[in-house]
Amino acid sequence: MPSNTNVEGEAQELEAGLADARTRVQQRTSRSSDTFLIVCKCFGFITSLTAILCIAVNILSAVRSFKRGSDVFDGIFRCYAVLIAAFVVLAETEWEFIIKFSKVLEYWVARGMLQIFVAVMTRAFPNYSSSQKDLVLLQNIASYMLMACGAVYIVSGVLCIGLLKRARQRKEVSRDQAVKDLKDLERRREELEQLLIERS
Repeated sequence: MPSNTNVEGEAQELEAGLADARTRVQQRTSRSSDTFLIVCKCFGFITSLTAILCIAVNILSAVRSFKRGSDVFDGIFRCYAVLIAAFVVLAETEWEFIIKFSKVLEYWVARGMLQIFVAVMTRAFPNYSSSQKDLVLLQNIASYMLMACGAVYIVSGVLCIGLLKRARQRKEVSRDQAVKDLKDLERRREELEQLLIERS
């Protein structure tokens, strides 16, 4: 069993560590609430929604193509467009597994090129009759929106904004780790205070 002197000494060391940790966390918190990262997340969310719209349009087109029977190849083409568009959505989530699986999508230029490719596939509809204007309108909206997102990604990638985002994300992770360490120190201090109360 540790003596009261040892417990008090450890408590004082923890107090000093807590004060230092609080200062570091406050400094990092004041610097972050990073508007840049919030804007990037919002843009990624918009891109994901646009890619989901492309998926819906291509599924609808594939169903109509298979129903007609004469456009089987168009239906197969739409199925490929759905798979690639789904991959665009997964890339926007930035899951560690997806980025490891396809390292090239970490770079914004490559991501933008993939989005433009999906937009072109979505736009490549055959000529539909006037009764299918709704499908053509949806296809136009989805493809041009995703093409615009892809163009923004390419320009941003050329300007190295993707590198800036990754650097800020690393800072955010280190801040979260500092907050976790602070919570652990506070819990340890409470345990020592309880031990001192029991011994007194």
